[in-house]
Amino acid sequence: MRRVARGLVGGLLLALAGSAAAGEPLERIAFGSCARQDRPQPVWDAVRAYDPDLFVLMGDNVYADTADEAAMRAAYARLAAHDGFARLRAETPLLATWDDHDYGVNDGGADFSGKRMAERVFLDFFDVPADDPRRQRDGVYTARTFGPAGRRVQVIVLDERFFRSSVPVEGGRYVPRDDTAATMLGAAQWTWLEDAVQEPAQLRLLVSGTQVLPRPRDSESWSTMPHERARLLELLRGAGPTILLSGDRHFGEILRLPADAREGVGYPLYEVTASGLNSAGRNWESGNPYRFGDGPFPGDHFGAIDIDWDGGAVVLKIVDVDGDVVRRKRVEMPHLAFEG
Repeated sequence: MRRVARGLVGGLLLALAGSAAAGEPLERIAFGSCARQDRPQPVWDAVRAYDPDLFVLMGDNVYADTADEAAMRAAYARLAAHDGFARLRAETPLLATWDDHDYGVNDGGADFSGKRMAERVFLDFFDVPADDPRRQRDGVYTARTFGPAGRRVQVIVLDERFFRSSVPVEGGRYVPRDDTAATMLGAAQWTWLEDAVQEPAQLRLLVSGTQVLPRPRDSESWSTMPHERARLLELLRGAGPTILLSGDRHFGEILRLPADAREGVGYPLYEVTASGLNSAGRNWESGNPYRFGDGPFPGDHFGAIDIDWDGGAVVLKIVDVDGDVVRRKRVEMPHLAFEG
């Protein structure tokens, strides 16, 4: 009954743009990315067994790669037809952003001609109300704050496609842009983000379609625009305890930027990459200084965060399709226990 009751108010929760949703605090948050609509999706059974209070889709929610609206809608229709996803959607509040393949073009950015069509289809599929700010402006970025005063979790969802400057590729590798006019988010979204992190919350989750901390050369990430990455880290320095959630890479991993690192933000900054709801298995680069523990997980999976409000900690997890926790890190956050 608890799951059904939560699902019945799911639409209401997501309609409260930028405000605190009434009700119990979030305790279990699940998230994932990279779901090919033309393949089986058994992972949804494991997600439903975890019974999250919220599920966040972080991009490549479908693989459409098209500027044709009918084809884009057909890709989403195939996702909706998967029984596990349909059940999750009926039971659990969802938040979503996109990455490149559901945006419409591989590695696409601001110059994609079909971006407004793709945005319209995205908003329709996720039942975004007519009075939601996303219906009135460019970009699918949004933020929601859940829980009562003292136990609030803010989820900030970025759009790294609609406004993003192009990134050059040489020899199959991305070449970082040193032109400070190049942008990941665009001026309007940066202003919005700077305002969003001022909202009171005991914990922030910042959702990025691509990785923030690592500096891979064979995949898109914030490192392709070092000045934008530095700006984001500086913003997080004053934003209070934040955890990064990311997708794109087709493997799962947990990363950590130490508090005392040269580019540190004053507290240990963790990033959980959950990429491969049904399409994991990609090779990964070696020598990533932010990676720890058992390293990347190559199988299909989703990410999860358990919040222990009384114990003052969060548990970061990668969970496979059988529901087994394959990567785990408990992060002490004592302030959580003293705010409520």
